[in-house]
Amino acid sequence: MSFVAVPVPVLAPRRAWLTDLPVLLVAVVWGASYLAAKGITTTHTVVAVLVLRFALVVPVLVVAGRRRLRALTAAQWRGGGLLGLVLGAIFLLETYGVVHTSATNAGLIISLTMIFTPLAEAAVTRQRPARSFVAAAGVSVAGVVLLTQGGGFTTPSLGDLLMLLAALARTVNVLATARMKSLSGVDPLSLTTVQLGGAVAVFAALVAVPGTGATPWSVAVAFGPREWAGLLFLSLFCTLFAFFVQTWAVRRTSPSRVSLLLGTEPLWAAAAGIAIGGERLGAAGLLGAALVLTGTMWGRRAADR
Repeated sequence: MSFVAVPVPVLAPRRAWLTDLPVLLVAVVWGASYLAAKGITTTHTVVAVLVLRFALVVPVLVVAGRRRLRALTAAQWRGGGLLGLVLGAIFLLETYGVVHTSATNAGLIISLTMIFTPLAEAAVTRQRPARSFVAAAGVSVAGVVLLTQGGGFTTPSLGDLLMLLAALARTVNVLATARMKSLSGVDPLSLTTVQLGGAVAVFAALVAVPGTGATPWSVAVAFGPREWAGLLFLSLFCTLFAFFVQTWAVRRTSPSRVSLLLGTEPLWAAAAGIAIGGERLGAAGLLGAALVLTGTMWGRRAADR
């Protein structure tokens, strides 16, 4: 997401922390979302779980922003709907990916979006990226190679490759959102609502295709308390709470500060996978995780400069 630079008041340390803590909590729940999705999803229930997850969220967003939704033009509806198709592809890749790899790997590999996006933007605008950024990208890629080789140098798993494709799809989504003229100045809540609605339409269409897995109704009936808790966590905290906190925080502090705090997501994904999921990285994996985090943080700073 691209932000418009606006004058930001200097916050007192205490007030700054009061703003930072909810944003940091968003990064924590996003990091934990990979483990939560892995815990309630199988290969045969991916599409059904996605329908349930966003069917709980979209009606709330529609009610909250119904007046601003009516103000959207036809071009804005089309643009938001197109981005909804991309968003649907992202969630499909991420959810199928996390089913076939560890939550730790998923969270760290998806963080490569922060490297891919400036590189793709440089290619589109034909501006050569800084050498420091290219070096940071190399560090991140080396980290991913080590991260995916827990038992020696083997072919990356299907899940690792799907998460890599998800990171590329996220890059496409960011660039398309920033460059679509019809979406300039669109209210963020309205755009998010239309995007999620488009994604749900994709999932609902896939459910109707034979062989795509279980139906949302059968999955809902089969869910126990643990699975429903995981689904509500993904819907309420990782979607509704996360969106409103971002919108609230960016008006009280700088977009760069919000981006920096949200950039800790892969760290929390690794922490949740290891501490709660019992996942193990090994020496090569730990080194790879460190390189991914170092490369993405270094790359963000180089891109900002």
